[in-house]
Amino acid sequence: MTSPAAPALSVVVPAYNEQEVLPEFHRRLAAALEGIDLSWEVVYVNDGSRDTTLAVMLGLQAQDPRAAVVNLSRNFGKEIALTAGLDHARGSEAVVVIDADLQDPPEVIPDLIAGWREGFDVVYAQRITREGESWFKKATAAGFYRLMQSIGGKVQLPPDTGDFRLLSRRALDALLQLREQHRFMKGLFAWIGFPAKAVRYDRAPRAAGTTKWNYWKLWNFSLEGITSFTVAPLKVATYLGLATAAVALVYGAVVVVKTLLFGNPVAGYPSLLTVMLFLGGVQLITLGIIGEYLGRVFNETKGRPLYLVERHLPSEPPSTGATAGDQPAERATLGRVA
Repeated sequence: MTSPAAPALSVVVPAYNEQEVLPEFHRRLAAALEGIDLSWEVVYVNDGSRDTTLAVMLGLQAQDPRAAVVNLSRNFGKEIALTAGLDHARGSEAVVVIDADLQDPPEVIPDLIAGWREGFDVVYAQRITREGESWFKKATAAGFYRLMQSIGGKVQLPPDTGDFRLLSRRALDALLQLREQHRFMKGLFAWIGFPAKAVRYDRAPRAAGTTKWNYWKLWNFSLEGITSFTVAPLKVATYLGLATAAVALVYGAVVVVKTLLFGNPVAGYPSLLTVMLFLGGVQLITLGIIGEYLGRVFNETKGRPLYLVERHLPSEPPSTGATAGDQPAERATLGRVA
């Protein structure tokens, strides 16, 4: 059997336990793409969901042959699931990345396409408002983006921007060359460069279901982004060590002078204990930072594939005559490793 002609546009949608929202998402996506004058497909990636997300995806594909399904063998995390979707996107001209929870409205996609038609390779959606989120989450998100901009060096992350964006085919091909295990996709999107444009939009509350990102996961994700995107923490550890040594040297000089002038009284246990605890804490923090980077080196040297695919059901153009009962041939594949 010959493969169907590649669509011009692919929409990649990673999902984990999103059974409630997927039918409405697909309906709004199809409606939003009706007038774009491009052939398209939507690539749903099931990241080891524990509910009926896979069954819902298969039902959507039975109803609409433009839907493709990539079912990962287990839960690999959103960044890896997104990479799997990009690997399987067949769009010959562009690809759009969007979450399934409808916080990023599919109706914004035509605006992204308009920016791409102006000649930009990357068109990212930049949030004006963030409805449905607590003030604490908004404040910590703003702080994280400011921190990443200050330590990012030559590669700058655009503020208030998530994964929702459009990439041209040449930008996608460049991105797929980056195969590191610890993936911070926002940083990788920025690292490849290429002409970029922002499209402003209002982020909506989650349409259904519950968020998969609690504060602990967001904290770990922030650490992943910082350590994957920059070596600034190692430099901070170096400077912290130098500053601590300088303070210790000054303190030692003060102790010597005080002893010569006033003698050496027995009292001094509290100050000695404070200094020991401070130096011990600095050493443990520095070892922890080094350990974070060493662990990433260890994971990279193992050379494992990024993910495993349990099944891949590619999309079919509606003009091929596929009916609701037809199912494309299944393929089991491995995540590519460069």
